[in-house]
Amino acid sequence: MLKCVYASALVACLALPGIAFSEDLDSLTPEQLLPLAQKEGSVTVFSLSSRIARIEAAFEAAYPGIDLIGVDMSSTKQIARVEAEQQAGVHAVDVLYIADTPVVFTKLVEAKRVVNYVPPRVADELEDRYKAPLLTQRLSTKVLMYNEKAFPDGSPVTNLWQLTEPEWQGRVLMVDPSQRGELLDLLTEIALHPDEMAAAYKAQYGKDIEVEDGLEGAGEQFIKALFENDLILLPNSDVLNKSIGDVNAKNPPVGFGTYSDRRDNEKEGWALQVANNVEPANGILFPAVLTIADKAPHPAAARLLIDFMFGDDTPTGGPGFEPFNVPGDYAVRKAIADHPDSVKLGELKAWTIDPAKTAAARGRIADLIITLQ
Repeated sequence: MLKCVYASALVACLALPGIAFSEDLDSLTPEQLLPLAQKEGSVTVFSLSSRIARIEAAFEAAYPGIDLIGVDMSSTKQIARVEAEQQAGVHAVDVLYIADTPVVFTKLVEAKRVVNYVPPRVADELEDRYKAPLLTQRLSTKVLMYNEKAFPDGSPVTNLWQLTEPEWQGRVLMVDPSQRGELLDLLTEIALHPDEMAAAYKAQYGKDIEVEDGLEGAGEQFIKALFENDLILLPNSDVLNKSIGDVNAKNPPVGFGTYSDRRDNEKEGWALQVANNVEPANGILFPAVLTIADKAPHPAAARLLIDFMFGDDTPTGGPGFEPFNVPGDYAVRKAIADHPDSVKLGELKAWTIDPAKTAAARGRIADLIITLQ
């Protein structure tokens, strides 16, 4: 009987071109998608995380006959690559595992370069905000990090404005926001909270902030002051993590990085820790989304992969989600528990970005940064 269902699904899907084909696939279970995906034979994913290598091994073990080709690629590069390829009529990638959603929404969603897909198996477990306009798989971070071995009593910074003081001159790190959109989103979010940044300034210095002409609010004033205090821009997160977290460092810098990178502390000889007790916030939470590229060459396998990456029904999410079930990553599926070593999501002092608001404001902040570099 099950074989008949598979055969019927295959005949139906192959008979429906274009949009109807996609809509029909959207309703299928993993069991129904499997024979179609095996016929396709492979699936290619661009991934913001190097952890896609672990997903590749687990997916191929779970679904023999389907070759998962995982390409580790930053969100900024993914957006540029998809735009360039599709403009040239090339449709080679199936799935994007991507962040920098303000740009994704404007450059990929609005241009219809991607297709949203929500696996029916997990749809009822997800809040509506995580299902559209694109599917959120987890929440990630760009937050203030410090070296817990060098500072065993806790974060040496408890107010963002301290980062603009002489003590931290040349000792605050960030991956270049022109290369990683999530860092531009971080700075934009700071600018979008002028009242909170003004209150934090008054708490630190006991007086109201004076905002210079040409700047809009205390958040932009902070960005200017941070750059003028010799903010160090780095090429990638590996350099940042080693610089901040080296267990042998005596007076290490602090910086804005990814909370979940502390999963590699033992392996890399780091002592990374999140600075959570920071006013008015320690950074941002942002969605890591899964979406299907327009005219994906392997549409059934693409859907099967996205379903797989939401994990099974165990508290850790099983092989499909366990690579992301680490301190500092937060599942959006209600069946998956936060890692026990994580700061609880409700207690993490990070702003959650609103992609639409960030998209509207980030151009101005990008221009401001150019004048400061």
